[in-house]
Amino acid sequence: MPATPETCPSLSPVPGLLDAGHWPAGVHAAFTSRSGGLSKAPFDDWNLGDHVGDCPQAVAGNRALLRQRLGARPVFLRQVHGVEVLELRADSPDGLQADACWTARPGLACTVMVADCLPLLLCAADGASVAAVHAGWRGLLGMGGRGVLDALCEQWPAARTPSQRAGLRVWLGPCIGPQAFEVGAEVMRAYTESDPAAASAFTALPLPGGPGGSSAQGGKWLADLPHLARLRLAGLGISQIEGNDGSPGWCSVTQSSRFFSHRRDAARLGSTGRMAASIWLD
Repeated sequence: MPATPETCPSLSPVPGLLDAGHWPAGVHAAFTSRSGGLSKAPFDDWNLGDHVGDCPQAVAGNRALLRQRLGARPVFLRQVHGVEVLELRADSPDGLQADACWTARPGLACTVMVADCLPLLLCAADGASVAAVHAGWRGLLGMGGRGVLDALCEQWPAARTPSQRAGLRVWLGPCIGPQAFEVGAEVMRAYTESDPAAASAFTALPLPGGPGGSSAQGGKWLADLPHLARLRLAGLGISQIEGNDGSPGWCSVTQSSRFFSHRRDAARLGSTGRMAASIWLD
């Protein structure tokens, strides 16, 4: 399944859901839009985050709607931009700390919440297990070259060997786009020191008051988070990737009618909601 350019995720027949990739029989995935729920502004209206200041009753109702629309139980993690990975079991409660999860148990939806960070949904080559990853720039980079994707491949039995990883299928969901993701020079340096090829994911912004561009020593850069993820995946031997190609239709910041964005709305409105990416087995 080669990577294919896509202008934006398409609507699902189920209200509020967007299609999330193409999968083997028995594997299903979805991404929530911001519409179709119960929350009031600035969480209007399908906010799934219980940590952003929304009415608890509205969040509980929104999560119940998600379970109903998926036909599976989404397990919500407490995400901390780290590299912790969990196996989801029948008795796994919401609120466990991790930024990635996997399961081989039918009816449990591996779920990550986002509002600018990149969600990744993954499926084993044989369709027998699935995984979800929450990847901001910190989690994707990790420490000492070990990020959240590396940790997942270490702990998910379907991704431990090169041949297994070559068979994985991956979908990249909406996130802050390369036209909106401004970062400091320290972020660019950290990535390029880990992998010189990562320089291709950064575009220099002009230094304030000067005609020239930025530099590795100072200034600001625009970062292409989906491209950085594709480089990380390629380094792990994973090449069957679809979804977010960095085009504007996938940008959580600019597509305000479809997506929540922390960077766009938190300072302006005081807070914002969270969307969810889920993948599950029949």
